[in-house]
Amino acid sequence: MKDFFTTEFWKEILDKFIAWSVSELPSILILIVVLIVTLRVVKFAVNRLKKFLIHRATRKEDEDNTETEKRVNTLMGILHGLGRVVIWTLFLMILLNKLGINIGPLLAGAGILGLAIGFGAQELVRDMITGFFILLENQIRTGDVAIINGTGGLVEKIELRTVTLRDFSGVVHIFQNGKIDTLSNMTKEWSAMVFDIGVAYKENTDTVMEVIREVGNKLQEDEVYGPKIIEPIEVFGVDKFGDSAVVIRARIKTRPIEQWNVGREFRRRLKHAFDERNIEIPFPHTTVYWGEKISPLQLDLQKGD
Repeated sequence: MKDFFTTEFWKEILDKFIAWSVSELPSILILIVVLIVTLRVVKFAVNRLKKFLIHRATRKEDEDNTETEKRVNTLMGILHGLGRVVIWTLFLMILLNKLGINIGPLLAGAGILGLAIGFGAQELVRDMITGFFILLENQIRTGDVAIINGTGGLVEKIELRTVTLRDFSGVVHIFQNGKIDTLSNMTKEWSAMVFDIGVAYKENTDTVMEVIREVGNKLQEDEVYGPKIIEPIEVFGVDKFGDSAVVIRARIKTRPIEQWNVGREFRRRLKHAFDERNIEIPFPHTTVYWGEKISPLQLDLQKGD
């Protein structure tokens, strides 16, 4: 204990530190610089590769560039994350070796610990395997609008363990990949807006369907909305007889995520077209009868004096 307070002890420590600083510290500083440069190079390379793949996809007119761009962004994000993990792992191993720490027992211990954790982390392994197959099978991509376990929203991030979804109200939902029971992609390759259009029973359904086609065709010729529509409007005909209306079903196929904008504009124009032709869009009503042979009850409203 007395040696701790002696000048010779601290001189020996100082000499060892100086020797270590001369022999090892420069290499550690170089290692840190290499780490920073490597991380930047990996990020730059991933961005360049992403731009190259997207540019190559835009040259193919027979493919949907938006779909390709979504898939490229998703895969490049995963690739960048894996690259960072590998680089940091190598850096820490080399750094520990430079500090004189034998990493052999650490690796052996980490292997045993990883095996023990693996038995207790089956849910984590399941999440990562499911996430791998989600990416491999191209089920959803960042930028898609999807419904996961009954919750709909925009896919903001896809990772091997989780999927991040933001709904229309701005609420962020995070789902474990292994616990995704139902997944519906609303914007893969193409989208569609289905219309159930109710008109009064007195209207001529053939005339109504012709008006619907006319509005749909004019919308497709529009400079703003035309490029968002990939096929002419489909009018399937009378779909059902409702309580107060005859329901005619139609559908417009659009580019991904554009179905809601196109649908709102189509409804706006269709309402104006119905008003111009005096086509009635009914509201729920009830007719009261006083018997089979008696006419319906009629109310005569008169203004007071």
